[in-house]
Amino acid sequence: MTHKQSWAIFWLLFLLYMFDYMDRMVIVSLFPFLKQEMGMTDAQCGLLVSAVYWTILIFSFPASVLVDRWSRTKSISIMAALWSLATLACAFTRNFTQLFMARAAIGIGEAGYAPGGTAMLSANFPQEKRARILGLWNASIPLGSALGIGIGGWVAHNFGWRHAFGLVAFPGLILAIVIYFARDYETVALVHKEKTGEEKKMRFADMVHQFTHNKTLLCNNLAFALNVFITTALLTWLPTYFHRFDALAMDKASMKASSIMVLAIIGAPLGGFLADLWQKKKANARLLFPALSSLLTGLLLLLAISFCRGALQYGVFFLVGITAVAFVPACIAVTQDVVHPGLRAVSLSVNIIIQHLLGSSLAPVVIGRLSDIYGLDRALAILPLFALLAGSLLFLGTLFYNNDLYIDHETQTESG
Repeated sequence: MTHKQSWAIFWLLFLLYMFDYMDRMVIVSLFPFLKQEMGMTDAQCGLLVSAVYWTILIFSFPASVLVDRWSRTKSISIMAALWSLATLACAFTRNFTQLFMARAAIGIGEAGYAPGGTAMLSANFPQEKRARILGLWNASIPLGSALGIGIGGWVAHNFGWRHAFGLVAFPGLILAIVIYFARDYETVALVHKEKTGEEKKMRFADMVHQFTHNKTLLCNNLAFALNVFITTALLTWLPTYFHRFDALAMDKASMKASSIMVLAIIGAPLGGFLADLWQKKKANARLLFPALSSLLTGLLLLLAISFCRGALQYGVFFLVGITAVAFVPACIAVTQDVVHPGLRAVSLSVNIIIQHLLGSSLAPVVIGRLSDIYGLDRALAILPLFALLAGSLLFLGTLFYNNDLYIDHETQTESG
């Protein structure tokens, strides 16, 4: 692809990811309205967020195989249409069970988008810029989350919660049509070079070996899950936290939480830029940098949740909004660096399965349950421990990165 075509694909994928997270996270600003109308507990509200991640977890691997072996653009188009229609269906639900099922259907549609988008960007931009590009792309996550939560709270407060689902559903349907006709790259053959220079087709055992014997991926993916537990917990419960402890109306609490989350627009690209810059001097910087940012996030969370209140707490949370996502681009780049180019989408799907199984699918309901028992402030106080564990795992991963780095010719023939 030409430089202009690569960036056109980037911005199309950016918008799709933004609306992906608007559809995914709009629900959290609707919790008080759902509790009032349907009598839900905090744990049930958390389940409505977790439902999306459970179905992503289940369908991510088969969807990523489809992406890697068939078509990136067509797969993404179908998935975007599905998650948008499922979001629209949420507006017509009448009880918790119906809403839970509709939310689960959103996850089916979103299951292969991150692997597919990551594979496309990794193919269209050079390896040395990978973390920066992925950092810019992942800035769409906090932007979409903040817009979904902020707009959702305002629409629900003024027009009713059902309208919030309808409003965020339609843009994804339009973009689904556009991406269907976008330029794709040719599917990468699953071959590897022997020491003799001869190309040999990869066996299934060779593909499995890429993931089961890769210590870098193990450390990276487990740390990713711990960090995602933190970010998902904050995305899900910060609006309710401000609603309860700052005595704010839900629309104002949602906007306050969104103002913190949207700062990840700075954190994600900055994290990718700094990791790539540092990698020029230190080969394992894509693990070392997120290790340090994770530890910093843990310290800031400890201060914000346990020691600060009022304006000072808000200021510390602002810093958390930047540092909590700084790990993302470098850690995602690692999932692409240490595997065969033909398995990039699958590699990210493995990461997604682990992060959702141990992180995002657990965080909303675990924090919700702890909140029911001990209170939301005490429930959120466990988050610094997760950051400490994540940082430790990433430091461990720096020991293996250089040996696990996949060295091969990554040139790919463009398809029409």
